[in-house]
Amino acid sequence: MNRHLMRKGIQRFILYVLILLFVLVSLLPFYWITISSVTDQHELFSIPPKYFPQPTLENFVNLISQLPFQEYLRNSLVFATGSTVLAVFLSFLAAYGFARYPVPGSGLLLLGLVLSMALPEITTVVPLFRILRDLKLINTVRGLIVVMSSVLIPFTVWTLVSFVQRVPSEMEEAAIVDGTNLLQRLWYIVLPVMKPSIATMLAINFINAWNNLIYPLVFTSTPQAKTLSVAVTEVFQARTPYGRPWELISALGVTMVIPAVIIVLVSQKAIVSGLTRGAIK
Repeated sequence: MNRHLMRKGIQRFILYVLILLFVLVSLLPFYWITISSVTDQHELFSIPPKYFPQPTLENFVNLISQLPFQEYLRNSLVFATGSTVLAVFLSFLAAYGFARYPVPGSGLLLLGLVLSMALPEITTVVPLFRILRDLKLINTVRGLIVVMSSVLIPFTVWTLVSFVQRVPSEMEEAAIVDGTNLLQRLWYIVLPVMKPSIATMLAINFINAWNNLIYPLVFTSTPQAKTLSVAVTEVFQARTPYGRPWELISALGVTMVIPAVIIVLVSQKAIVSGLTRGAIK
């Protein structure tokens, strides 16, 4: 018995050590880019490197002064939020239609949406550019929202269909007997039950849109529509006595990471709190 407990304790200790190593390796890049963002340029390239330098906000001040930072940040927030909300809203309606009103060929249509995710983004740039040009949406955040939401919709629909199918149809049938219409059933029955999945897709889509580079890079050319992801390429082109301005790149990288971290934390709370509340209601 003692040997069994000892062996079990050793296995648990080894497991904890492996988990700790995995966490340290995973967090090391984030730690390094955070430290680099608050390190003076001269200290950043000092030999030997300083792992605990004297922090400074000079890099963020220089970043804001060298770029139209406020415009880029505003455009990124509007672009990511707009495309996320639009994609999830349309996908929710489409997923409900696929799950509750199947028609001949709907399975093939859903399969086509799934297969469209396999297309590389670079292959769609030219036709999308022509469409946006004809609609006079080039160099606008609205155009970026339309394009990005169309990219996010296939995966979102495919994911939400399975969640809609898990909603008991008896709940909707009982609501129909009570005289509710379709919009009321969606708002008061289906949506509360699907709150965890909706929150998850909002978080995933926001991060994908926030980090997207190719569409803002191709479809914008002025600060009025550029996003922070494009600013990374602009900062990277600068030259310093040490080569690239890695301190500014690190500061911009931290700025890009913070909203994504906040969204993940907020969505986790929404998922946990709404996991069973919708079904009980």
